[in-house]
Amino acid sequence: MSTTAVDHSHAAAHDHSHDDHHGAPEGWRRWVYATNHKDIGTLYLWFSFTMLLSGGFLAMLIRAELFQPGLQLMQPEFFNQLTTMHGIMMVFGAIMPAFVGFANWMVPLQIGASDMAFARMNNFSFWLLPPAAILLAVSFLVPGGATAAGWTLYAPLSTQMGPGMDMAIFALHIMGASSIMGSINIIVTILNMRAPGMTLMKLPMFCWTWLITAYLLIAVMPVLAGAITMTLTDRHFGTSFFNAAGGGDPVMYQHIFWFFGHPEVYIMILPAFGIVSHIIPTFARKQLFGYASMVYATASIAILSFMVWAHHMFTTGMPVTAQLFFMYATMLIAVPTGVKIFNWIATMWRGSMTFETPMLFAIGFIFVFTIGGFTGLILAVTPIDIQLQDTYYVVAHFHYVLVAGSLFALFAGFYYWGPKWTGFMYNETRGKIHFWGSLILFNVTFFPMHFLGLAGMPRRYADYPAQFTDFNVIASIGGLGFGLMQLYFLFAVVIPSIRGGVPAADKPWEGAEGLEWTVPSPAPFHTFETPPTVK
Repeated sequence: MSTTAVDHSHAAAHDHSHDDHHGAPEGWRRWVYATNHKDIGTLYLWFSFTMLLSGGFLAMLIRAELFQPGLQLMQPEFFNQLTTMHGIMMVFGAIMPAFVGFANWMVPLQIGASDMAFARMNNFSFWLLPPAAILLAVSFLVPGGATAAGWTLYAPLSTQMGPGMDMAIFALHIMGASSIMGSINIIVTILNMRAPGMTLMKLPMFCWTWLITAYLLIAVMPVLAGAITMTLTDRHFGTSFFNAAGGGDPVMYQHIFWFFGHPEVYIMILPAFGIVSHIIPTFARKQLFGYASMVYATASIAILSFMVWAHHMFTTGMPVTAQLFFMYATMLIAVPTGVKIFNWIATMWRGSMTFETPMLFAIGFIFVFTIGGFTGLILAVTPIDIQLQDTYYVVAHFHYVLVAGSLFALFAGFYYWGPKWTGFMYNETRGKIHFWGSLILFNVTFFPMHFLGLAGMPRRYADYPAQFTDFNVIASIGGLGFGLMQLYFLFAVVIPSIRGGVPAADKPWEGAEGLEWTVPSPAPFHTFETPPTVK
């Protein structure tokens, strides 16, 4: 409490000159002109949840069409628009902004900084996102509909679509600019604004994973921008980067895209590793096992992620030497990832564990993410991948990594830090219902897809032969249930815990460590005006 006393006197000294900086501004101005990292973090989280529900609605339409063989509800063209927009909305609209929201909220609190380094740029990087999301949504209404080239926007499909394709390209440019600005902000904040005494090897794991992720984003977002700009000039300015008739190469698009796309996959999972690395030690009441090895493993995953891109392209006719290189490089990434899994298990080993909702989601994350990792290893083996390429096995694999990986970690982080944000404890029973419902229904939805893929059902098809019916029925029912669980999460957990309930203690979890638990709950508008000293 002594530090807060210092803060208040410090505030009083500045009161007359900085009136407007101390309380939160009122009404819409507080959000439109937000420069406070907590408000911007909140905006990011609400935006990403809105996009999660929008992308989820598209997924429900996809699963409704696939409930039975034959064309039920829509033409294949519209079905392909849905699969494409579902992917783009979830990757660029839901998962990435959610992690940026967590970074905005937690990084300054964890390193004892008063705010992010560039507050106005922080505001701008958020407000780029809603126009991009509107562009994506409106593209369904233009002639020819939204882009249907798959979320990877492969040429030559992407060079032939209607204006919806241009809108998607523009939206991705805007979202990419937002990511780059957010990343610069996070890097400068972590490197320059740490509390006295907090060396790099004392950084909380979430800050470490975000620091590495931010470097990844700055490295690869321009690559994506290059690929989609070349697509744009092919479409409108007569270039032939990806047009074989003009001497271009459609496979070159895949090389450029996946040089962005594979690090992007780790951009969406490394911050999740950071969140889980805080929750497991808290509820096991032990220090994180092997902190330094976790940091090095995170860095090596990031470096290796630049060397494996062509494992998405084993069927494009690359030479056997290249296939072997990318196969072994892909398997190599399993090593640092395995280090992390074993570190978490070693942290839990002989700890006095309790199973509150954050811990349930963290353990669920480890279990299901590991399954996703193993299916990824199977896809790394070139001859197997050639059989499974573009089947539902691949769909199952990346949903295990991105839904049970990234999304479960985000839920875990909400339950863990939410009391610090809102000042109220969520309802534990409802949290557990959300966890068990999500875990079971997730597996009901995506586990059958492994069998569909092994049996040869291709993805992105609106119809299928009758022998695939049973597993598709199961997946569609599970998908609907999983979607409803997220609405339950919104109405039974999030909104009630914002409105009120049992007030949260400053440190609601007895095993929790870190500077974020030294400030009151809810975290005041301004924290750490006088930086704390880390022993």
